[in-house]
Amino acid sequence: MNLDLNSDLGEGFGIWRLGDDEALLDVVTSANVACGFHAGDPSTMRRVCAAAAERGVAVGAQVSYRDLAGFGRRFIDADPAELADEVLYQIGALDACARAAGTRVLYVKPHGALYNATVHHEAQARAVVAGVRAFGELPVLGLPGSRLLEAAERAGLRAVREAFADRGYTPEGTLVPRSQPGALLTSTDAVVERAVRLAQRRELIAVDGSAVPVEVDSLCLHGDTPGAVRHARAVRAALVEAGVVPGRFVAD
Repeated sequence: MNLDLNSDLGEGFGIWRLGDDEALLDVVTSANVACGFHAGDPSTMRRVCAAAAERGVAVGAQVSYRDLAGFGRRFIDADPAELADEVLYQIGALDACARAAGTRVLYVKPHGALYNATVHHEAQARAVVAGVRAFGELPVLGLPGSRLLEAAERAGLRAVREAFADRGYTPEGTLVPRSQPGALLTSTDAVVERAVRLAQRRELIAVDGSAVPVEVDSLCLHGDTPGAVRHARAVRAALVEAGVVPGRFVAD
């Protein structure tokens, strides 16, 4: 059994650093690299792309609303045409850095509030997909059952189903808002248990204790949470022990 492991990386800006990109790149198989709108700058983007290329880790564009101050976690009622253009812009910027490192952008994943909006917001889901499609035929990562993945499939793009090892879920299979209790799993044991259950049984336990069936192609390990590197290493080790092979979902 193969399972892609992804993480949000390159989320520093200028002299400010968030997370340990180098350590996480030794664990994950795909890197969602911030493209400058919620975090990231040209030097950070190029550095992370180079480090990913050295390790054979796939580079993905983590696109966002234009919201540096809010780290992309605030909903913006963006004009769909402008949002599509901004998605295209971000992919192109990261792809330039990736190509300078000898690789290229291989997939796209929305970040933060944009990710959550495209679960139900049809216009923004279509806008994100339009931006991706304008660049090329790249796979799109998103929540299973989301408007985003539905729009990607309609556009002829590969829809990659993603689950989160360290985020709380509602009984409906959506993410618990970060402002609410149970939004984040902080215990390494809990994160590992979630990952192994997802890989082996294709289900997770929601905040109310119910079991939610989830089909997953890629498992996200957040890089900005407390103990992120410890969580990620423990998850990878537990998956390997359970017979799950961490591997990229996309080829160069």
